[in-house]
Amino acid sequence: MSEEKLFLWDIDGTLISVGGAGERALLGAIRDTFGFEGDLSVISYSGRTDRWITKALHEAYDLELTEGSQQAFLDAYLRHLEIEMKATRMVVLDGVIETLEIIKNNPNFHQGLLTGNLQKGSEIKLKHFNIWHYFPFGAFSNLSVNRNDLAKHALKVSREATGIEFDPSDVYVIGDTSHDIECGKIIGARTVAIATGKIRKEELSTYKPDFLFDQIGDASHFLNTLL
Repeated sequence: MSEEKLFLWDIDGTLISVGGAGERALLGAIRDTFGFEGDLSVISYSGRTDRWITKALHEAYDLELTEGSQQAFLDAYLRHLEIEMKATRMVVLDGVIETLEIIKNNPNFHQGLLTGNLQKGSEIKLKHFNIWHYFPFGAFSNLSVNRNDLAKHALKVSREATGIEFDPSDVYVIGDTSHDIECGKIIGARTVAIATGKIRKEELSTYKPDFLFDQIGDASHFLNTLL
């Protein structure tokens, strides 16, 4: 194992809780793009990419998916997201900022995003909390519909950004859903599940992450456990 460590973060339910802003933005995008009131329960979207959600909603409502309709939906979603982020009670989850600070200040530690959010959506959410600057690179759903593909992209962009070829044993994929665990395993990374999202700790444990926490909590304890 090298002294160089790479931490790849999910956003929603892992770093922050946005109080349903994303869901309301999706419903607004359905209204704007499809012309009717939608229901997100028609798909299982937790941990999915924004582009996957767009495709799944088209299929659920038997609508033709074109490049134009997909872009129109995503543009509408981002417009509504900016509005919802100003009108919703949201929080950075316990221990997150302290952990980001420790990683930022260690010259051997590097961190980026591995998220199903669009890059612009990620920026909207994290700038709201003034934590966007912690992430100099990332893999976003602009690059692929498939979450597992994004993990491979994350290794590529991290190598380009840092000049380091990270050994999988030195990469930590941190998230709150089974999809985060799965995509981390795809690239041979250490998987870190945090039960601060919609999925209970007992269910997350069935996917056999390398580490499982109720929350990040104490930053030093969290990182010491991983390392």
